[in-house]
Amino acid sequence: MRTFSRRTFLAASASTAMAAPGNRIRFGGPIFLKSDDPRELAREHRRLGYSAAYCPEAKLSDTARIREIEKAFAAENVVIAEVGAWRNMLDPDPEKRKENLRYVAERLALAEEVGARCCVDIAGSFNPKVWYGPHPKNFSQEFFDATVENCRRLLDEVKPKRTRFTLEMMGWALPTDADQYLKLIKAIDRTGFAVHIDVCNGVNSPERFYNNAAFIEDCFRKLGRWIRSCHAKDLEWVVEMNVHFREVIPGRGEIDYRTYLTELARLEADAPLMMEHLKGPEEYEEGKRYIQKVAREVGVSFF
Repeated sequence: MRTFSRRTFLAASASTAMAAPGNRIRFGGPIFLKSDDPRELAREHRRLGYSAAYCPEAKLSDTARIREIEKAFAAENVVIAEVGAWRNMLDPDPEKRKENLRYVAERLALAEEVGARCCVDIAGSFNPKVWYGPHPKNFSQEFFDATVENCRRLLDEVKPKRTRFTLEMMGWALPTDADQYLKLIKAIDRTGFAVHIDVCNGVNSPERFYNNAAFIEDCFRKLGRWIRSCHAKDLEWVVEMNVHFREVIPGRGEIDYRTYLTELARLEADAPLMMEHLKGPEEYEEGKRYIQKVAREVGVSFF
């Protein structure tokens, strides 16, 4: 456990702005090769121009496969960006919540064993029907306190050294912005807790949609030293009688990738940028080409 003084905490929050600029990032996304061979999977990432990967299918008990994955991907200079947990740690059903926390702990332990940059989940939701859904108590002190307790429990149980446990921002549950994330970092007070950035998840209003470059800059300025991995997608506004943002292929929406890539390249750590939620190889290829194009325009290259 690490204790933050006020001076140390504020200095750490501002450290990204003083970091020496870089010009390379790690980039990745899902692959569609039908193989379980870690060597073939790692080579396929490189064939596609990726230097980061989602963790291949593996069980915590299968130590031989975990070692094979780690060795094969290291040989191709492809890092394991993240192990997804994706369970509701705040399920209102006590038994479901207990089982979900057990699963998340297992995924965090897998991330540690395989050497992933992070294990990622959302804080959860009090919604009884949709595990990531909206609920009025998702902005409450009860939600915040329970999230702090959950994260501490997971980290104290697994005690990660190589990986970190991270939460995605959500538009309808804490944390929704950098300041709320900073409060969680300070309250959880564990070196094993870090940051995962998903810009689209944080865009929850017309103002933030149109000013997403400023939102991106704020996130990286305040959270940069803790960022372990990021997601890449895009948002468009579907015009209706109320606000409706829809995820689309990078380049088809309004997310400012010039700012996103520039800020990412400035980090001292090479936090991977991972595409997600697209519908197949063709959409991922389109998103990849767009991100590579913008990267060339802003002087960012790839590992």
